[in-house]
Amino acid sequence: MGITDKMWDAITTVIKMNDKVERMAEAMKSQQVKIESLTERVIRLETAREIGLARERGVSIPKLEARVDKPQK
Repeated sequence: MGITDKMWDAITTVIKMNDKVERMAEAMKSQQVKIESLTERVIRLETAREIGLARERGVSIPKLEARVDKPQK
């Protein structure tokens, strides 16, 4: 095998590896989005659980109102 063949094989290998790395990066992005979505769901479930437990204990829970921040002068 000549030096040209070895160089060609090396370049081909690098191109294939780059393609694999790019596919893995896309897969990781997709997984991160799924993880963040699940995290949000867990937070909502924990909040609902805490509200339920507080009601069982008889703790009053203040109502949430839409808050509009007024510009400070």
